[in-house]
Amino acid sequence: MQFDTLIIGAGAAGLMCAAHAEGRTLLVDHAKAPGEKIRISGGGRCNFTNLYTDAQAFICNNPHFAKSALARYTQWDFIALVEAHGIAWHEKTLGQLFCDNSAKDIVAMLVGMLKSQDVDLRLQSNISDIAYDGNGYTATLHSGGQSHPLRARRLVVATGGKSIPKMGATGFAYDVAAQFGVPVTEIRPALVPFTFEGGRFAEISGVAVPARVQADGPAFEEALLFTHRGLSGPAILQASSYWREGMPITVDIAPAGMLDALRQQRQEAGRRNFTTELARHMPARLVEHLAGVFDLSGNLADWSDKRLQAFIDNLAAWELTPGGTEGYRTAEVTRGGIDTDALSARSMAVKAQPSLYFIGEAVDVTGWLGGYNFQWAWSSAMAAAQDLNAG
Repeated sequence: MQFDTLIIGAGAAGLMCAAHAEGRTLLVDHAKAPGEKIRISGGGRCNFTNLYTDAQAFICNNPHFAKSALARYTQWDFIALVEAHGIAWHEKTLGQLFCDNSAKDIVAMLVGMLKSQDVDLRLQSNISDIAYDGNGYTATLHSGGQSHPLRARRLVVATGGKSIPKMGATGFAYDVAAQFGVPVTEIRPALVPFTFEGGRFAEISGVAVPARVQADGPAFEEALLFTHRGLSGPAILQASSYWREGMPITVDIAPAGMLDALRQQRQEAGRRNFTTELARHMPARLVEHLAGVFDLSGNLADWSDKRLQAFIDNLAAWELTPGGTEGYRTAEVTRGGIDTDALSARSMAVKAQPSLYFIGEAVDVTGWLGGYNFQWAWSSAMAAAQDLNAG
């Protein structure tokens, strides 16, 4: 079996690269269907990109690395592709774009493009015995109960990271990198819920509030969800990418304008319990929980402006130290990966071995929540495809 390009991994990046690669291409994945993470993403509607994509929304040891690929294949380019295939879409919040109908539309678009390129797609298949002989790659394809030796001029690794192992995620990309002497940075679960010992928030599981959350990075203003295990919701997932064990996070759940509102309520209903009046501004179950954290005793009339301000200040800088995260089991992405110092930012090829490419989540480029990681998949895949075609 002779190919110009062997692409391992039929997720977002692998599909996109294969759909644009010229020559004879073999795309291999161990899953039953291609694009499984696309299919389940965004509640089944695929948050396929973000209007505000730029390199600042990505974490990487080299903050400049992603700029080239993102600039040469932008969110507008992918939007144009989606529209050219008749896929209707809409913006939710913060620039997040979703399919009107189904995430399956994105998968069908990419699979259709594979067919037009005559890509040989092998599912429920595996690759082993990868070797490089100076002119190309040899390997063994295990497919349909049979094993076939194959040869390819170029190799693209698009197998992602370790997040969501129940969908078959493994460290395959890191193993290939190690085989060819390509360094890998520390990897960690990212965009992942926090856990707290002793079921700290179990009694208010299901309560959600607007919040501003910060770890060792930017602050994120989105929803926060209390869970049986700890904390989740978009603001928490975002902050988790910047968190390490033992590090506190700062949570601001103080509603805007609450001080003036409580002052007014003090004039009108000062004899009522402070907690009763506070529950007009946040969920009653959360107020009950906060009463065990802060001193909320007394009637509202007993609360001076100074005491009100001190409480609101505490709510705006509530410091919590998670016990851990839910790990790769529920992490949306893997932070870290193939060291970008070893890759060409223009092509995603290994500098020391230009016929070997790493794209997508396998690379040490981790985006924020909200379509950024899909855009990195599209952009890095196109960078590799353009280089493959030029070569």
